[in-house]
Amino acid sequence: MKDMTQGKPLKLIIGFAVPMLIGNIFQQVYNVADTVIVGRFLGESALAGVGSTGTLTYFLLALVSGMCNGAGLVVAQCFGCGNKERLAKTVTALVWVAGMLTGIMSLIGIFGAEFFLRLLSVPENVMGYSAEYLHIIYTFVFGSVIYNGCAAILNSVGDSRTPLRAVIASSAVNIAFDLFFIIVCKMGVAGAAYATILAQCTSAVICFIKVWKTREEIGLSLMKWKPEAGYVQLVVKTGFPAAFQSCMIALGGMSVQRLVNSFGSSTMAAYVAANRVDSVAIQVIVSIGTALSVFTGQNIAKNQYDRIREALYKTLGVMVGASIFIASMVLIFRVQLMTLFLDANESGEAIGIGCTYLTIIGVAYVIAGVMQSYQNVIRGAGDVNTCMVAGLTELTGRIVFAYLLSGILGVTGIWIATPLSWSCGCIIPVIRYYSGKWKHKRLA
Repeated sequence: MKDMTQGKPLKLIIGFAVPMLIGNIFQQVYNVADTVIVGRFLGESALAGVGSTGTLTYFLLALVSGMCNGAGLVVAQCFGCGNKERLAKTVTALVWVAGMLTGIMSLIGIFGAEFFLRLLSVPENVMGYSAEYLHIIYTFVFGSVIYNGCAAILNSVGDSRTPLRAVIASSAVNIAFDLFFIIVCKMGVAGAAYATILAQCTSAVICFIKVWKTREEIGLSLMKWKPEAGYVQLVVKTGFPAAFQSCMIALGGMSVQRLVNSFGSSTMAAYVAANRVDSVAIQVIVSIGTALSVFTGQNIAKNQYDRIREALYKTLGVMVGASIFIASMVLIFRVQLMTLFLDANESGEAIGIGCTYLTIIGVAYVIAGVMQSYQNVIRGAGDVNTCMVAGLTELTGRIVFAYLLSGILGVTGIWIATPLSWSCGCIIPVIRYYSGKWKHKRLA
């Protein structure tokens, strides 16, 4: 456990962010390996079937993960001020809320899989793969939920190392069982699904054991089996904005993806490959931002606003410096990065399109760094509704700019829409921070 209410703010934030960053990058590398195994050994249709479930799975689980993240804000603030009784009651409420939502989402995922896949216009030749994969994932979805809940608690009390170990272990399990089930056992798409389930359960067990071992220190030994109505409302109140925002992001992603698809296969391939590069590059910004959120949550519980201000400004300096370095690397090596995914002789057009995307997105990383800094201070303080509005503003800007500019500039207009939407997402958190109203939104 890590108390962030004492010591040098930047050192604490970076120390917390590094394990999280390693875990996030490791997760992205694992995703690439998982995709290669399915694509190489099961074929294009199977890969398309598994790949088409990603947005739908994210959309249906957003409610549960949002509640976990919302409760994590309360836990961070309770831990910061030493209010173990309130912390225990919050976690009790989270267990019941997450459990009920998991049951509902699981049933929707199992019995509504085909319906939702048809809404997404999944081709008939891959529908069977997609439905089979979703049925298995949603039957055993509890592993993912337990991991998310336990990881949210551990991160909130300053332990980012245990979730890192869990991610590394689950990634190794997933790749190993992917190879075993698909190549040795010839289980097809079902093998990929069961490998994912085993990986999720592995990460859940690791994090749960850590929570159980430290229950006295955290205050979870005070937990009761019956939740209090007020704390159930608190978990829902703090979690719903994040859950709603995640659902809208998923819908927005589907909307932009359809627009990208309208420009043909080369653009689609470029978008997928460039997004893989972007998803790894931006993890530095995301990890530091999350660490700043936890730092804010613990310190606002003790009214240490000077420490929060110092942390924000120093984090901004690190964010800007890191963003410039990352952007420089992406710009210098953009061609080499694209050729990791695409053959230079067969996909020259796609590589060119992807390089344009990376050039535009790389320059915009500084905007993302500023947005993440201010937004995570606001989020850590408990001002979740403002974060939701900022997120929806960013999402709306992305969709509007993408459809508007693509009609004028072609596919380049879609790429330009991202930095413009990040600029929109910056405005509200910056104004909110300097208004000082976020100081009165603490949850503990």
